[in-house]
Amino acid sequence: METTKNLLPEKPVEPLIKKLTFQAELSAKVKRATGEIISLGVISRKEVTDDFVEHLVDTLQSTDSTFSDYKWHDSGTGVVAEDQTDSDLGTPSGLAKIEGTQAEGGAANIYQSVGEITYDGGYAITEHGLFNTETETGEILMDRSVFAAINVVNLDKIEFTYKLTVNAGG
Repeated sequence: METTKNLLPEKPVEPLIKKLTFQAELSAKVKRATGEIISLGVISRKEVTDDFVEHLVDTLQSTDSTFSDYKWHDSGTGVVAEDQTDSDLGTPSGLAKIEGTQAEGGAANIYQSVGEITYDGGYAITEHGLFNTETETGEILMDRSVFAAINVVNLDKIEFTYKLTVNAGG
């Protein structure tokens, strides 16, 4: 006699297939030339760009791993809303990109990069980007964030903390 066992419930309580998710978060601290420090907290929460997702898939297929290159911070004055199809800042400030310090951001599934940009004049900073290189050659934008203007003057600094949380889907 053959017994059939139904291993799957007829109506699952939760979806059997979940998806891998990426959640990006950008925080900022303004460090005035006068010594005053203003913590702005989280200034943006969005998702990564299409270009980064394509690079992720390409890197998983290659023998050359370049994920550790995503540590170059840049800022700008562009105000067009960010989009997953962005490949650069809207209006870069023109200052050199800054190499961030990389670490786990409080848990094994959180990537964190902290970069501090020093300004050489007056700007209304409204966007931040995290890139894989300090030059434009081969540049891939991992994430672009747009936020309310942070006004800076000569020698003011903004410390950007970028966090990417990757949640497994299973």
